[in-house]
Amino acid sequence: MRKTLGMAALAAMLAGGAQAQSTADEIAKYREMIADGNPAELFEMEGESLWKTPRGPKKATLEQCDLGQGPGVVDGAFARMPRYFADTGRVQDLESRLLTCMETLQGIPASAVVDGDWNKGERKTMDALAAYVVTHSRGQKIQLDLANPQTRRMYELGKRAFHYRSGPMDFSCATCHGEDGKRIRLQDLPNLTHKEGAIAAWGSWPAYRVSNSQFWTMQHRLNDCFRQQRTAEPVFASEVTVALSVYMAATAQGGVLQTPGLKR
Repeated sequence: MRKTLGMAALAAMLAGGAQAQSTADEIAKYREMIADGNPAELFEMEGESLWKTPRGPKKATLEQCDLGQGPGVVDGAFARMPRYFADTGRVQDLESRLLTCMETLQGIPASAVVDGDWNKGERKTMDALAAYVVTHSRGQKIQLDLANPQTRRMYELGKRAFHYRSGPMDFSCATCHGEDGKRIRLQDLPNLTHKEGAIAAWGSWPAYRVSNSQFWTMQHRLNDCFRQQRTAEPVFASEVTVALSVYMAATAQGGVLQTPGLKR
């Protein structure tokens, strides 16, 4: 009897595994089918318009925003971010750098985004601007300046934060993204401690999420990870979020960007 039950359980497990793999394959096919019509294109077009439209108390555009490649240059900028900026004395990711440009060039206070709500107001503006910028690095290689001591410091901070366990569930980022072969329901979880997994994750965010018809920046993605850990959610563009981005981007160094991505 025990042997029969054991075989039955094994058969059920194998059948369940095969079904899950089949469903995952179908999801992959679905993403491939709609990739050419990624709705993120709509956010990109809105972002380009916002980039060139005078806004804020200073009635200025963002066409002089320096993302590291020179004032107004967006081509290849995201592929080299996060990076150290001498004018702020900080390592900044795309969103925190856009905050700086909006504040200094347009007079829009950073608090309008930091204290805002997701998918509303200036945070929604940030989504569109991010979509515009990252699209101009699509197909380019991830190139972080890891020789810069400030960037290296943020990498080490991000690595520690990635493995730091907290909250009532005693989870860390590594709980879900520190081993191969993990998934939540039918969602495969890339191992972000390895290059291949980091490329798959960092290289496809920001992304359009089909399930809720929203465009999410990496700041939004990280915030949701903290929320799912049942721990304190980070302040928008805070040092820990930038550090985690540096860690992921550095691990994905040399990989090709496929941003903006398309997610479930």
